[in-house]
Amino acid sequence: MIFKKLFKRRKASKIDPMKYLIVGLGNIGSEYRNTRHNIGFDVLDELAKQEKLEFDNLRYGAVTQYKFKGRTLILLKPSTYMNLSGKAIRYWMQQEKINPENLLVVVDDLALPLASLRMRQKGSDAGHNGLKNIQEVFGHNNYSRIRFGIGNNFSRGKQIDYVLGKWDESELAALPQAIDSAIAMIKGFVTIGPAATMSQYNKK
Repeated sequence: MIFKKLFKRRKASKIDPMKYLIVGLGNIGSEYRNTRHNIGFDVLDELAKQEKLEFDNLRYGAVTQYKFKGRTLILLKPSTYMNLSGKAIRYWMQQEKINPENLLVVVDDLALPLASLRMRQKGSDAGHNGLKNIQEVFGHNNYSRIRFGIGNNFSRGKQIDYVLGKWDESELAALPQAIDSAIAMIKGFVTIGPAATMSQYNKK
């Protein structure tokens, strides 16, 4: 891949205000494919499909990039597993010299109804192991995220099984439109900014 070759030849020298790191959280491995916890991966996969991009397996993750309205978007699917997501994000933030304000994380959220979306510029980890590790690595929670609702249709004590479980047929029907909306929010984040994107897309 061209991006892989460029990455080997070049190291960013200074912060580029027009460069963004878009991270989809998930776990690598076939056993985690199409699970609720991997919706961050799914959003980036669909964005890459729409833009005819291919991911390269590089250090700490699968990475690709593309230009959109004068911005450079680095798409990252960490290969560190969910619990060490912050390690991969920190590496690519430093490697590409990306402004912390230009970081956007796509993450599953039990507290939101299925296929509901919310963008936030900061917030607690809410018990999510990926967000918890990011906060531990960076020492703060002041980074933007798109919370993708996966619902909470599980019985007592079955939360882990639900989160790591695969979507059922009724859930799958609701995903394509929500994923397209998440992609629109990503593009809004890098063009009109988080505040305007939240105003436009966050449902009341």
